[in-house]
Amino acid sequence: MSITLSNKIRKLANTDFAHAKLQSIPYAPKTLFQIGEIVDQPMVSIIGSRKHTNYGKYAAEHIAGELARQGVAIVSGLALGIDSIAHRAALRAGGITHAVLPTGLKSIYPSSHRNLAIEIIQHSGALISEFAPNQTKAYKQNFIQRNRIVSGLGDVLIVIEASQRSGTLHTVNFALEQGREVFAVPGPINSPSSAGTNLLIQNGAQLLHDPAQIMEYLQIKQAHHPKVEIKFDDESQRTIYGLLGEEQMLHADVLLIHSELTAQEFNQALTMLEIYGHIKCIGNNTWTKS
Repeated sequence: MSITLSNKIRKLANTDFAHAKLQSIPYAPKTLFQIGEIVDQPMVSIIGSRKHTNYGKYAAEHIAGELARQGVAIVSGLALGIDSIAHRAALRAGGITHAVLPTGLKSIYPSSHRNLAIEIIQHSGALISEFAPNQTKAYKQNFIQRNRIVSGLGDVLIVIEASQRSGTLHTVNFALEQGREVFAVPGPINSPSSAGTNLLIQNGAQLLHDPAQIMEYLQIKQAHHPKVEIKFDDESQRTIYGLLGEEQMLHADVLLIHSELTAQEFNQALTMLEIYGHIKCIGNNTWTKS
């Protein structure tokens, strides 16, 4: 795939949507460069840990994908981990996503995400930076500067997995200064990857368990997609699938107990449901609908 990103870079005027929106935040950027377009539509910023768990990956894919399907643009930082998962989920859902970089736009950071950056542009999204196009180094302070733009572009901020000392929490402070509502996805109490998000909820962030909460907060009417009828080989498969309600995640041991199936019946049905793509394991033998 060949495309010269530098040929598409333009400096934003004060009247461009992204530049105008960011002028209302504290420490507003004076200059912005952009590849692609950012139009006036609902936008949600999603951030999280670079070292994500399977649970965090599932949450990011589910939330970003569903919001993108509903016409909400996903904003993130093109970083490893939750950022790139959110970008890709939005693209797979046929939606729009925008990435804010900690370098100039002639140098994609991290370089391993160059193809992802190109895909974002090709699907009506944008890359944006306040750094001069030729600035190729990602200095430590650049990430902090970048993060205030990530939070500023979104109408709300969603945090998916963060340790108690995560740099992700700096972005939360920016969001609060900017008057953005902060939502956090809760996690297991024994998971260091969720210690930061659980603390955010304890300190007043909104607990997020369903993308519909964001739609309601933004006062966007949800588009209802027709449900595809699921066909089962037998009642064992139907029983297990029925126990997994919408947005629900259950450990296999819990499913086995409530299914009242024998271990052999249960394991066979679970395996076939996974093969058919009806359910998936998100780690630690925990299952959810696909």
